[in-house]
Amino acid sequence: MQHRQSSCPPFKRRKSLATRMREVLEIRARHPTKIPVVVERYQKEKHLPLLDRTKFLVSQDLSLSQFLVTLRTRMSLTSTQAFYLLVNNRGLPSLSTTLGEVYRDSQDDDGFLYMTYASQDMFGAPAAVQP
Repeated sequence: MQHRQSSCPPFKRRKSLATRMREVLEIRARHPTKIPVVVERYQKEKHLPLLDRTKFLVSQDLSLSQFLVTLRTRMSLTSTQAFYLLVNNRGLPSLSTTLGEVYRDSQDDDGFLYMTYASQDMFGAPAAVQP
């Protein structure tokens, strides 16, 4: 099952913009205090397991650190396994920030908040050049 899911295209390519926008409108109408979040594994990730779902409906006052605990639990990670989480492939705000604040600052045009996880730093900083 994981092999099939890992070859699955990203959420944005599986559904049209109009479909995603309609879905967010319906979610926000039914759950105005919840944030629609899409969490996907980095495409080149080989060590971390796939989550059992892609979409999450999260309380807007939940902190990022609490959400990370939820994701760790869903992936059944040990205390020695680290993972990185990026918001819109740009970085992770302070862990004390609420999902509501992150959503306000980083939601996509379709209304979802997109996050990517990986076992290695994905910030893309070049390695230091040795003289």
